[in-house]
Amino acid sequence: MKHLLLLTLLASTGCVGLGSRHDGALQHVVLIWLKDAGNVEQRQKIIEVSKSFRDIPGVLQVQSGKAVASDRGIVDDSFDVGILVVVPDERRLAEYLAHPIHQRAKSDVLMPLVEKILVYDIRE
Repeated sequence: MKHLLLLTLLASTGCVGLGSRHDGALQHVVLIWLKDAGNVEQRQKIIEVSKSFRDIPGVLQVQSGKAVASDRGIVDDSFDVGILVVVPDERRLAEYLAHPIHQRAKSDVLMPLVEKILVYDIRE
């Protein structure tokens, strides 16, 4: 079920499937559950800080947003925020993860607010 959600997310952003903008790139998908589930202000804080990831060298694309509610049993809509970061390869992913912008976002915003994080790294 989670895999179908992930593939749907990636296909809808153009990262997987026909017409991919970054063929062969690595998609770093982060699903976040807040300690205070559904808190709109906290969710927006995470979405805003994720935009700063665009300033990290090697990052090709960043998208973030809230989960879309669904009554379909196959859809996992239990998370609060989803973030997609596209980088060319594993080396750039490691550089992104270690970069001060990412580290500050992680320590100052994410860790204080987040109950659970689930990450998928995928290459087309």
